Amino acid sequence: MKKIIRVLSMIILLFAFSISLTEAQTHKTSSRKKGAVIGGVAGAGTGAIISKNHRAKHAVIGGVIGAGTGYIIGRHKDKEAGRLKK
Repeated sequence: MKKIIRVLSMIILLFAFSISLTEAQTHKTSSRKKGAVIGGVAGAGTGAIISKNHRAKHAVIGGVIGAGTGYIIGRHKDKEAGRLKK
């Protein structure tokens, strides 16, 4: 049963990740937004998969950390590309 839950979680994670990449590529969004979305999805999925107990709690924590990290990396990319004032 646990393997089924992990496999389904991974499928959902990959599906959400592909949707966020498609969304980011079709619209002209900033790297900050792309980074926050991708990081949040990846962090939430990772938190849920790694955790044995309290999956929801760790998914939220991973999502917040991933979104924050993705935003920071995206902001740096926007600054380098000149889309954001330094």
